[in-house]
Amino acid sequence: MIPRAVAAALLWLATLGLGWAQGLQPAPELHARVIDLTATLDADAKRRIESRLAAFEQQQGTQIVVVLVASTAPEDIADYTQRLGDAWEIGRPDVGDGLLFVIAKDDRRFRIAPAKALEGAIPDLLARRILDEAVAPALRQGNFAGGIEAGLDRIEAAVRGEALPTPEADRHGGMGDWSDALVFLVFAVPMLAGFLRNAFGRTLGIPLTGAAAGVLAWFLTSVLWIAIGAALIGIVVAVLARFVPVGSSPRARRGDAGWGHGGGWGGGRGGFGGGGFRSGGGGNFGGGGASGGW
Repeated sequence: MIPRAVAAALLWLATLGLGWAQGLQPAPELHARVIDLTATLDADAKRRIESRLAAFEQQQGTQIVVVLVASTAPEDIADYTQRLGDAWEIGRPDVGDGLLFVIAKDDRRFRIAPAKALEGAIPDLLARRILDEAVAPALRQGNFAGGIEAGLDRIEAAVRGEALPTPEADRHGGMGDWSDALVFLVFAVPMLAGFLRNAFGRTLGIPLTGAAAGVLAWFLTSVLWIAIGAALIGIVVAVLARFVPVGSSPRARRGDAGWGHGGGWGGGRGGFGGGGFRSGGGGNFGGGGASGGW
């Protein structure tokens, strides 16, 4: 089975190649919640909008991406936005609650496009009213940051009124994720205990194993009781391992025990090295939303 990250990369490359073949603009790389290809927003405005969208996603789960381009030519803004939605697939995988807010500065056109799960919260008529009443007046005055934030005020209020699962519910309802994490911990904790025991000695290795197992479990599940349980299990495993002579196992003698062999911290949900913003992989953009001009 192709990993989600690989599949997303292949889809993005395919979309890129199709765009070039048809003379279309390539879809920009999805690297942030605010993608300004026009250098219209100053650093403070970009940081402020990015931060509010990150906080909103953490609270509500919904992924919103704001895109500023000079023009969508030769496509109209609806087709361009649809192509971004198909390539990026923003939104949670089991919910599909992504939303694109696209502004074509030189075309003086804009569009709000919700994924299918948000079409009830933001129907076409409401999307058009948000553009006409909240966004357009600010853009006519050249206040792009103000127009974007006024639009986001209305969008976020509408999403909060929709009965969507919260991120907390996702975490507590995702038994499949918990099972994967627990299986991973069963194999990882003994390896971690051996590594820390070899590196820091038997006495210091015990608390360090418990702490590291708890942090790893929290990172994988975001569930407190699993993190506490993993920390306790880590301590127990480290205590039991204390009675095994250091370096006595064949793996230890070969020097391939612990995180240096086959994997390491890069596993789980993207690993510690992932960083940055990434698509949730669940948005299904069915063409809903509204476009307009100013």
